[in-house]
Amino acid sequence: MSEEQKSKDVRFSDYLYILYKWRKFLIINLLIITAISVGVSFLIPVKYKATSVVIVPPESSFGLGGLAGLVGGKSSAASLGSKLLGVSGSSEDVLLGILNSRTALTSVIEKYSLKDYYEITDGNMDKILKAFSNDLSFEPNEFGMIEISVINKSPELSAEIANHFYYLLDSLNIQLNIEQAKNNRIFIEQRYFQNLTDLKQAEDSLYNFQKKYGIVAVPEQLEVAVKASAEIEAQLAAKEMAAFFMKQQFGEHSPHYQGALLEVNLLKDRVKELKNADKLTTLTNVLFPFKKMPDISIQYLRAFREVEIQQTILEIIVPLYEQAKVEEQKSIPTVFLLDKAVPPQLKDSPKKALIVLIATFLGFFALIAIIFIGERNTSLSQYRNPLEEKSARFYIKVLRFYRMKF
Repeated sequence: MSEEQKSKDVRFSDYLYILYKWRKFLIINLLIITAISVGVSFLIPVKYKATSVVIVPPESSFGLGGLAGLVGGKSSAASLGSKLLGVSGSSEDVLLGILNSRTALTSVIEKYSLKDYYEITDGNMDKILKAFSNDLSFEPNEFGMIEISVINKSPELSAEIANHFYYLLDSLNIQLNIEQAKNNRIFIEQRYFQNLTDLKQAEDSLYNFQKKYGIVAVPEQLEVAVKASAEIEAQLAAKEMAAFFMKQQFGEHSPHYQGALLEVNLLKDRVKELKNADKLTTLTNVLFPFKKMPDISIQYLRAFREVEIQQTILEIIVPLYEQAKVEEQKSIPTVFLLDKAVPPQLKDSPKKALIVLIATFLGFFALIAIIFIGERNTSLSQYRNPLEEKSARFYIKVLRFYRMKF
């Protein structure tokens, strides 16, 4: 029977027989592996995990956006301004960034002398940070809160460090908010003073215009001028009719007709002056010539519009400026500690049962591979190379050591 035919006739029972034949080797070595894994699990230092839970508060209604709601009709613009300035509450991502920052981690390492704990004698801070980061966990939970977990050999120290991270987070976040508020205040302050300058220039421009033309309010005075012109033209039409009748009744050279004609000519001159003259001969603070009306109106509207624009900007900036000064001085807590970390009573690691099971499982399959290789090498009648021969001799010694038949 050829080797190929023999391989085809191999059954599952043959594999079981090989394992039975090598049972002493398998059982003894498996027990040794289990015992070693148990010993190793007891040698691994016990570590404890303490967790504190931090609440991220919702955006406060007393920030710039909230105060902006007091600015009457300008609330939407002011609220938009506050959002553009970034004065809302800190987001979860910002808080997680602070917790994972080198500044925060280095502060904790120096406070609790963790260089000695991790036994890094060369003082390499990057190595200490890497080791410390492996014992830290900052994760948001399903309720939108941040869990700060610290693993340490001492349950008391793990709880103390977890709680310290909360106070460190709050202080750094307050400092960050104050710095941001300071930058906002400087920016708003510059814009505020610029607005005061622009408003003064606009008011001076409107004042000079009104003083030059003797005009207080163009729309109202235009309405008065139009009415006055209409009345004068109505009087002119009435006087012309009266003069015509007097001419027919008393003659062209009569004193009555000459008097009426004088009134008609005076009214005609007055209407012509209102419509075509560059300047009225009669001093008045209400009427002004229609010829100048377009230029005067556009100048007045531009000057008045600029004053209104700058006044509106001022109404928005003033509350923002006042609130920015308040934010710069504010140091109220930005996060809240819901669950304070307490020294854990149950260890976090090592998980001895898991270590033993994994080691035994891997050892079992490794021993099976060794058994089948040994069975093959010890059953060879001739060797293809010296390595197979040495391997066969080694397994023969193993069989003799365990007093197994071959």
